[in-house]
Amino acid sequence: MSETIAEKLINIGSVQFSFNNHFTLTSGLKSPVYVDCRKIISFIDERNFIMNKAVNYFEANNLQFDLLAGGETAGIPYAAIISEKMKKPMLYIRKKPKGFGKNQQIEGVFTDKEKAILVEDLATDGGSKVIFVEAMRKAGLIVNDIFVIFYYDIFNNKESALSKLDVKIHSLCTWKDIIAVIKKRNLYSQNEIDNLQKFLSNPDEWRRLNA
Repeated sequence: MSETIAEKLINIGSVQFSFNNHFTLTSGLKSPVYVDCRKIISFIDERNFIMNKAVNYFEANNLQFDLLAGGETAGIPYAAIISEKMKKPMLYIRKKPKGFGKNQQIEGVFTDKEKAILVEDLATDGGSKVIFVEAMRKAGLIVNDIFVIFYYDIFNNKESALSKLDVKIHSLCTWKDIIAVIKKRNLYSQNEIDNLQKFLSNPDEWRRLNA
């Protein structure tokens, strides 16, 4: 299933490679690859397939939650689709309070101690998820799980701020699956694949050598 999703992400251009002019990630770090899961919303068949697999994942892993919370902005459509499919209530979380009116950071109706799962499109080192989890817990929600479509799964999260929050990241696809697909389909030269694997095995060392 994970490799099938990886192939679909490659086919719709959600996974992009640049071995010369490197991408800059949200964290500010350089990368020879960039993943843009926001594109999925424009591809109906791929979107439906991936969202159905998300529901299957929740059910197969017996994830328990009262509602789904979409992170601004990329997580909102996926939380909405899964919410509809599972008939569960939904919230969405801003990166910061809106600054007027009731100055809310969380939109939607919930009660104290309800259990929520944060839904996002992807996670790199998980750092950007801290803002959402902290806001939800401050509002009285219980958050133990984060779900993303794609997880880089190459960073040492034991040293990240997210690790201190004691949450588990669930995903449908990682770089391991992307590598498997590009090897099977011979999409890039062996040198390019080797370069990518060096980045994935040790991003800091790769950046030092490619500065």
